[in-house]
Amino acid sequence: MLKARVLTALALGPLLLAAIWLLPTPVLALALGGVAALAAWEWTTLIGVQDHGRRVALVGGFAMTLLPGWWLLQAVPAVSGILYAVAALWLVALCWLVLYTRRELAAPSPLVSAVVGWLVLWPCWLALVYLHGSTPWGPFWHTFLLVLVWGADTGAYFAGRAWGRRRLAPCISPGKSWEGAVGGGLAALLGGGALVLLLQPQAPGVVALALLTVAVIVASVVGDLFESMLKRQRGVKDSGGILPGHGGILDRIDSLTAAAPVLAAGLAWWQSGM
Repeated sequence: MLKARVLTALALGPLLLAAIWLLPTPVLALALGGVAALAAWEWTTLIGVQDHGRRVALVGGFAMTLLPGWWLLQAVPAVSGILYAVAALWLVALCWLVLYTRRELAAPSPLVSAVVGWLVLWPCWLALVYLHGSTPWGPFWHTFLLVLVWGADTGAYFAGRAWGRRRLAPCISPGKSWEGAVGGGLAALLGGGALVLLLQPQAPGVVALALLTVAVIVASVVGDLFESMLKRQRGVKDSGGILPGHGGILDRIDSLTAAAPVLAAGLAWWQSGM
């Protein structure tokens, strides 16, 4: 499993970074829209929709909402407000996780789950496109985000295996530990800090950037646990099998769905004061 994960990452990582640095924002937005649509397809399975026609209709409806999102990106104040609201919604998701750990909650209805899926995937796409095209050093912030998410995930895996003792959320994801979360956070901080020092981007002040980085790392853990909770409610291990060793698209972008809006909201706040 580890070998498959590494090989898949080595194959897709350079392609993703090349797309971020070489593609213009409209083309990247289209590519990200395709990924979001694949994730939405997996979400329909995750929420228990079996009928093929209904799944196609749900994914098609989701894809159609991306175009208004592109128009919204041309009105930066409106987008900033949306990003602030989405970042706040992840606090609601955190409360949902806390309630679930204290008392396992039943899976919500398919309709509610579909709305939740839209609230997870659409703002993530919007935040990623915003980061690339509407912030100074857009490709850098995309890369910075990936370094934080990958660093937190990889660091948590190895730190958890080496020192993991206290379970982080045993009723949601028994394999995760507090030691792993701390190790992953430190790895992400080191990786993000090294990238900033190496490329010297236009960025918020040191204290503000450090606080924003910590918030993004914490959000990535919340996003990961949130999808794990939904999978546990539905009794499935992976959202799909498209990525060898990684599961489905959702399994790979779960952390990103929360981390991207938080980083985008923080940078939007910074830009508003520039």
